[in-house]
Amino acid sequence: MKRLLLPAVISALMIAEVHAESFTITDIRVNGLQRVSAGSVFGALPLNVGDAVDDGRLVDATRALFRTGFFQDIQLGRENDVLVISVVERPSISEITIEGNKVIKSEDLLRGLQQSGLAEGEIFQQATLEGVRNELLRQYVGQGRYSANIETEVVAQPRNRVALRININEGSVAAIKHINVVGNTEFSDEELSRLFQLRTTNWLSFFRNDDKYARERLAGDLERLRSHYLDRGYINMDITSTQVSITPDKRDVYITVNIAEGERYTLRDVRLSGDLKIPREEVEALLVAQPGQVFSRQVMTTTSELITRRLGNEGYTFANVTGVPEPHDDDNSVTLTFVVEPGNRAYVNRINFRGNTKTEDEVLRREMRQMEGGWASTYLIDQSKTRLERLGFFREVNVETPQVPGTVDQIDVNYSVEEQPSGSITASIGFAQNAGLILGGAISQNNFLGTGNRVSIGLNRSEYQTRYNFSFVDPYWTEDGVSLGYNAFYRSTDYDDLSYDIASYAVDSLGGGINIGYPISEESRLNFGLSVQQDSIDTGRYTVDEIFNFLEDEGDEYLNFKASVGWSKSTLNRGVLATRGNSQSLVLETTIPGSDLSFYKLDYSGQIFFPMSRDYTLRVHTRLGYGDSYGSTSDLPFYEHYYAGGFNSVRGFRDSTLGPRSTPSDGSNPGTVADPDQRPLPFGGNLLVTGGMEVLFPMPFVQDQRSLRTSLFWDIGNAFDTDCPSTSPSCTSIDFSEMASSVGVGLTWITALGPLSFSLAMPVMKPDNADTQVFQFSLGQTF
Repeated sequence: MKRLLLPAVISALMIAEVHAESFTITDIRVNGLQRVSAGSVFGALPLNVGDAVDDGRLVDATRALFRTGFFQDIQLGRENDVLVISVVERPSISEITIEGNKVIKSEDLLRGLQQSGLAEGEIFQQATLEGVRNELLRQYVGQGRYSANIETEVVAQPRNRVALRININEGSVAAIKHINVVGNTEFSDEELSRLFQLRTTNWLSFFRNDDKYARERLAGDLERLRSHYLDRGYINMDITSTQVSITPDKRDVYITVNIAEGERYTLRDVRLSGDLKIPREEVEALLVAQPGQVFSRQVMTTTSELITRRLGNEGYTFANVTGVPEPHDDDNSVTLTFVVEPGNRAYVNRINFRGNTKTEDEVLRREMRQMEGGWASTYLIDQSKTRLERLGFFREVNVETPQVPGTVDQIDVNYSVEEQPSGSITASIGFAQNAGLILGGAISQNNFLGTGNRVSIGLNRSEYQTRYNFSFVDPYWTEDGVSLGYNAFYRSTDYDDLSYDIASYAVDSLGGGINIGYPISEESRLNFGLSVQQDSIDTGRYTVDEIFNFLEDEGDEYLNFKASVGWSKSTLNRGVLATRGNSQSLVLETTIPGSDLSFYKLDYSGQIFFPMSRDYTLRVHTRLGYGDSYGSTSDLPFYEHYYAGGFNSVRGFRDSTLGPRSTPSDGSNPGTVADPDQRPLPFGGNLLVTGGMEVLFPMPFVQDQRSLRTSLFWDIGNAFDTDCPSTSPSCTSIDFSEMASSVGVGLTWITALGPLSFSLAMPVMKPDNADTQVFQFSLGQTF
């Protein structure tokens, strides 16, 4: 503004010198206009024809014209009684060129320049350009680029225009050379340094980029440092000063944090005050903070949240619970009082749904655990939101609880959903090392006609298996959430080619079944099923004596009726590639009277995720199976055997090659070895034991990790036979010293074609006759 007023003052002095006497304006003439219209000048000029003017009014007029920003020089003169205004317009910007920038995109820079008034066609002002230059330098300094330099050039062009050249040298980011905390006596430098996200340069800095100074990240580190002390009783801890210095070459940064720890305080007493609304003993049971403990701000906050949530479950949605610490410096203790302000109990007026253009309201409403007219329970509202997310019909679910206008005790619960495709008509192609080329097609709809029912028709074909299936599930066959499902299938499996490393036989299966699921809690269900299955066996040219013996005793065609009962529980945060929660399932399946064979199978699978940090998770998993015959059937049918090895089992070993083996014999002469050089082939067993651990970690340089899983894993397991026949020297009975084990790295990527899985494994324990396979991949299945 001072720059604008200076020419005005000079012009005013000239006016005072030449026009010492006042006069009445008979006309106004403007000279020097090129782009600015005369109307813009007269609109800003506080003088008109007929006005009497003196030196003061002329100075005010000059200032008014300068304030328009259109002119860089203005002179007022007089010819008789005519006011002559001579102006020199500021140039317009014809072109802006930016060079040298990489970190900040040119589009973002141009957008910022335009917001500051620098754009093509705008009036150029040097002061604005200098302000923008200084702001850009501040942004680069904020990124740790202290050596950044910005040079500007104004190139004059014809017709009073200028071209702006902005040359940027972004420089290099200064690396943190040393972080020093001064004044700490209770905690070591190593312990405090682990609290900082900022790090000195190390071998992981290239990936983490954590050795680059930024004010915002340092502020977060200082808050974590302060919280570390406050959570351990040092309520008077203070960060007295922080110094950030940079070396003269602007390449290294040194950070020094000075602190005063103060004394450590313990809890003398914990009290409750206010209107509790619920029994005092229930509130006291939520008090995590107890007398005698070291004072912790985190424990205080957690206790307040627990009491607030408990009140919210009783309808006091707007309750406020505040922990008020009262320090006693005489004995370094604290009296902690939780002040409870419950407010009015809120009731739900209406539950509304928005965004469900395809899904019927009833499908959403039956997932509600919060009812209209009832207390507004925080837990039930959140539980209802979780159940909507688990449906799989919606990309996103949000909930709001606005107060009903004109009331003090009523709220509406508004669920906003964003629908996503829940059905597909797909054709797929895949390849797995154990199955070869896999061709598939499916028509599925998880939300059939918006009713929430699941319908699917599928066809899959590989080199050894053909499978057709149809299924239908009504998840709310009754209003209580009892589900009803039924299915039919045809499966033809042919292991007659010895290249599959499985004892050769062919089995054709045709069947169907019905299943009823009964919910016993929010996460658990009981499932009951009945099915019928027709199996036909063909041994081919070569097989093993165990198959001959079974077929001789039981025949080669069976009609079996099966009953199953199962229990399942899941608290996983996602249906695919979960990272939190746990899941378990236990299923008992057995044939029932009227079946040609008598056998049963008991299967258990479980997994649990343990968060190790924000980015790292430990997954522990296991799969156990046991089967046996009963009644007149001699053994568990061989085509119901368990196998181990490969994806979803023990990686690093070829698929289904772990466990008991048997030597193929000539189909025309049982008991005769088909080929003396032929290795024993996997025959499976009636007991399966597999498990392992995985450390899940984020893939470097990938922003969205939801479609990726990378892990370091340890797999262990094998299949056994609890009753190995004496004619099978390669059969493995229960011997845990024969467990196979491997370690390695795995990756699963959810692509448009399906899940693509890789593993690179090194066998650690290798049973006799086991076939290893270091690199494995599969398209179309996850692990």
